[in-house]
Amino acid sequence: MLILSRKVDQKIKIGADITLSIIEIRGDQVKIGVEAPKSVKVFRQEVLEAIQSENIAAATQPSAEQLQRLFSK
Repeated sequence: MLILSRKVDQKIKIGADITLSIIEIRGDQVKIGVEAPKSVKVFRQEVLEAIQSENIAAATQPSAEQLQRLFSK
């Protein structure tokens, strides 16, 4: 993992298309601006994990056909 120190109004460039800007530092919180093409999906880690958990839960739920077979027994 690359670790960089930045101050407010400084930026980090990732490739040619992505720029991270340090907007504000207040206590233990840092506001970061992300400039990226619309084709690049940007998520907070905890949001991405929640989406993945919901997708797994939805994939493991019985289908309507399976439920119908259960009720017809």
